[in-house]
Amino acid sequence: MKHDAVVIGGGIIGASVAHALSADGLRVLVLERGVIGAGTTAAGMGHIVVMDDSEAQFALSAGSRALLDELLPELPGTIEYERCGTLWVAEDETQLNAVREKQAFYGARGVRTELLDAKALAEAEPNLRHGLVGALLVPDDGVIYPPALARILLDRVKQRGSSVVHAEARRIEPRAVVTDTGRIVADIVVNAAGAAAAQLTPELPIVPRKGHLVITDRYPAFARHQLVELGYLTSAHSMNAASVAFNIQPRRTGQMLIGSSRELVGWDASINRDIVKKMLSRALDFMPRLASLSAIRTWTGFRPTTPDKLPLIGRWEPVDGLYIAAGHEGLGITTALATGQIIADLVAGRAPAIDAAAFSPMRAIPAEAH
Repeated sequence: MKHDAVVIGGGIIGASVAHALSADGLRVLVLERGVIGAGTTAAGMGHIVVMDDSEAQFALSAGSRALLDELLPELPGTIEYERCGTLWVAEDETQLNAVREKQAFYGARGVRTELLDAKALAEAEPNLRHGLVGALLVPDDGVIYPPALARILLDRVKQRGSSVVHAEARRIEPRAVVTDTGRIVADIVVNAAGAAAAQLTPELPIVPRKGHLVITDRYPAFARHQLVELGYLTSAHSMNAASVAFNIQPRRTGQMLIGSSRELVGWDASINRDIVKKMLSRALDFMPRLASLSAIRTWTGFRPTTPDKLPLIGRWEPVDGLYIAAGHEGLGITTALATGQIIADLVAGRAPAIDAAAFSPMRAIPAEAH
């Protein structure tokens, strides 16, 4: 059977792309070499947050959060979605000024926020240390269990008559994919292979960036919101060999998910105990009582990182029929649904609701080479 589209990758990005394409009536084949959602998707923190680090990232994250809000009534509880809100925590007056700037940015774009002073922050999160000066609450942010969302989106894809095949993509050709089991022809091919996308499209400036996560036993309400330090974006955007930042999420299970770290170490998936120690030490700086909680698992994953920290979403002109949806770094879960919609719009010849120019994969090729 000839397919209209082949999507390479069964993580949250590939699942979202397939979901949007199949909603347009396309017959989609999703290729996944392993377990659905078991790669970067399973190694992510699952935050659904609106980001303000650039206009492009804001549009993509806010648009994606809105799409999830529309979809939520149709989704089962297994996605473990919690609208816990995000607290961007300020350690001093300089950071509090940054919080005010963040609030102004969000307010000008219609995002609800609330500025908390030191007392209100302590009441909202009693397990934070004393001496913090305040925080910005973004109440409509949430957290989700990413692998479950990827599986559910792909279940919906299959219900529409499309399919998921467990095979490894070996090579992309014009309007075709060569796998370990044969050659698949399709009008549209989407490379949504995450950190491995550059293995199939070598010109893509995507490299794997390792991160660690730690999850605790069940301690309901130890943290009530997703807590992020103001320095998180500095850590995320630094391309140094290693960095850590405080980020903790309360899960529906009552567990606390603790991050985050970033390392450029190729595909070395081993646990770096020194980095984990620094990451937990940073978390303890903000929440000293974390020391009394039992951690039950530590693991690593690879974020697909680009030099300018923006994903690659759109047409890849050097190969006929090829589109790219990769390079989301640590914001794949946050921006997945909008990514899928952009690809579907471009394939259908519609103008995307979100300006896709900033995400064009062609920016990876020098202009004179176009």
